Amino acid sequence: MAHLLLILLLSTLIIACSNLVLCHSVIESLPGFEGPLPFELETGYVGVDESEDVQLFYYFVKSESNPKEDPLILWLTGGPGCSAFSAFIYEIGPLYFEVKQNDGSLPTLVLNPNSWTKVASILFVDLPVSTGFSYGTTPLASKSTDLQSCDQANEFLKKWLIDHSEFFSNPIYVGGDSYTGLTVPIIVQLISNGNEVSTEPLINLKGYILGNPVTTLDDGNYAIPFAHGMGFISDELYESLQRSCQGQYFNIDPSNVRCLQDYQAYSQCIDGLNTLQILEPWCGFGSPKPQELFSERRSVDEKNIELVVHQPSPCDSSSINALKLSHLWLNDDRVREALHIRKGSIEEWNRCTDGLPYTQSIWDSFQYHVNLSTKGYKSLIYR
Repeated sequence: MAHLLLILLLSTLIIACSNLVLCHSVIESLPGFEGPLPFELETGYVGVDESEDVQLFYYFVKSESNPKEDPLILWLTGGPGCSAFSAFIYEIGPLYFEVKQNDGSLPTLVLNPNSWTKVASILFVDLPVSTGFSYGTTPLASKSTDLQSCDQANEFLKKWLIDHSEFFSNPIYVGGDSYTGLTVPIIVQLISNGNEVSTEPLINLKGYILGNPVTTLDDGNYAIPFAHGMGFISDELYESLQRSCQGQYFNIDPSNVRCLQDYQAYSQCIDGLNTLQILEPWCGFGSPKPQELFSERRSVDEKNIELVVHQPSPCDSSSINALKLSHLWLNDDRVREALHIRKGSIEEWNRCTDGLPYTQSIWDSFQYHVNLSTKGYKSLIYR
């Protein structure tokens, strides 16, 4: 009888946890990693918006140095629509995948000796809603805009800190990369505005960090000067582009025939390059379906009807191949159970979500940078 009551109590707690504004679990081991984790990992959900119908998923890693005093960083990944797991496993987090030829088995995890978590606690948040494991409980809640996403990030941080009050005194930074160059400065501004009018809880905000950030949606115009500087196009073509296009290389006037011709020549020069990382080969996109990842790659010669086995290529150990491993790992039931992912909340995890129900409403963040600098907040912006 006592055993039955205990089961009922645990079931009640689990159900209650799923309905709380905030629910989290401590993760001591992960499939693919040998032995217990040598750092503190927590995953969970924070409900935001008026009825908590937006459930934001996060990975939290406590600083491995001095968590009582080290900075706390709220980290978002760009896209918009790319999971913060990208930063956790490929950029600044404590683990990364061992990249090797894979037959479709569960990828192996190894420690990242250069993790930022050596000196800081980091909250990796899947934002906006419908990114990664974050989800809306209604069709309307599954949609968002730039400004909604910023409001939700601000609310997330406040609620998470209330539940983890031991971090209130830590220096707090907001960080992100790529597209979040538009949203992170606004999130920092919202936090600052709240502090100025003494909105509880007060946040010990110190500044923000941005990697390879978008500042304006027109900054694609810098791609051609970059291509010239890297030697991808000739001096003659670059000078002709400058004359014919007058520095405006996108949304070209159809009547500007010479600009269109020069731009086509530029496109041919960079064809086949990996524009995200020019030192690596072009190996396709990093978020394909799992059946496309590691099936034995063969082609049929119609004349001889023989199978030609794929030979090793530079793509086998490229970062794109590493990106594919996340799809395989996070769609494994054992991994989802270990991370305490709510069953039925997300059918298939994708590193970057295509067709995200998201409306871009911010076109330029320059003035926010100026304002935050004037207020004395620190900023680290790097490429």
